[in-house]
Amino acid sequence: MQDKSLAETEYNQFRLFLEQHSGIVLGENKQYLVRSRLAPLMGKYGLPSLSEVVKQSMRPTERQLRAEVIDAMTTNETLWFRDKYPFDLMATQLLPQFAKLGRPLKIWSAACSSGQEPYSLAMTSLEYQQRKPGGLPGGVSIQATDLSPSMLERCKNAEYDGLALARGLSEERKRQFFDALPNGNMRLKENVRRLVSFRAHNLLESYTLLGKFDIIFCRNVLIYFAPEAKAKILRQFAAALNPKGILFLGASESIAGLTDEFDMIRCNPGIYYQKKT
Repeated sequence: MQDKSLAETEYNQFRLFLEQHSGIVLGENKQYLVRSRLAPLMGKYGLPSLSEVVKQSMRPTERQLRAEVIDAMTTNETLWFRDKYPFDLMATQLLPQFAKLGRPLKIWSAACSSGQEPYSLAMTSLEYQQRKPGGLPGGVSIQATDLSPSMLERCKNAEYDGLALARGLSEERKRQFFDALPNGNMRLKENVRRLVSFRAHNLLESYTLLGKFDIIFCRNVLIYFAPEAKAKILRQFAAALNPKGILFLGASESIAGLTDEFDMIRCNPGIYYQKKT
């Protein structure tokens, strides 16, 4: 019988390890989350206990197990057109505004999970171009990043099952942007997929190789980081944005006390942050 127990000292050591290597902060008494996420690795690696999974994952020599443990602990659920208002703002205000630049609009979807956010942005851009032919003369380029290799593979495949498709996606958008597959799943059409490129990236590392962006989406991610890490990430976002670039955070996230490099722009509903000039 597999032992899924985890002593408090082991849990606290693992919390520290996870924060150091991914920036994710586990709260106290979240052993149940570790159990649910890591239990499948016991059978995969032939390990007798959850304690052994945790111990071995913290050894520098166990690179594959370490990568799978971090992957499992940092995978989050998401949905299409989450919170709605950022995509409405894109369609009604931001795409027309940035179209005046006369060059490609560059968007970054940070911590993109299984791809719903960047692909929602791609669909929003295509719908705008359908309504206003020639309205985006420079086109749109969407860079999506995530820490999780398994998530990035799912993103690139762009195939989703019925449960994922039911979360925030209208029947009209399914018809317009997806192809049905023989296995009952659906796959995004090529005109959506080609707008988005995916790459692995840790938000705690350098952003230099990613280039500069006009808009960054990093929503419902900072809540998992310690204050010092949040401040560092926000500084790096500011450096990665072009002048007057825009940052979208999650509805419950705030930059108060972390950075003074952005102005808060109130909308109705919602808010976004604009890089100060």
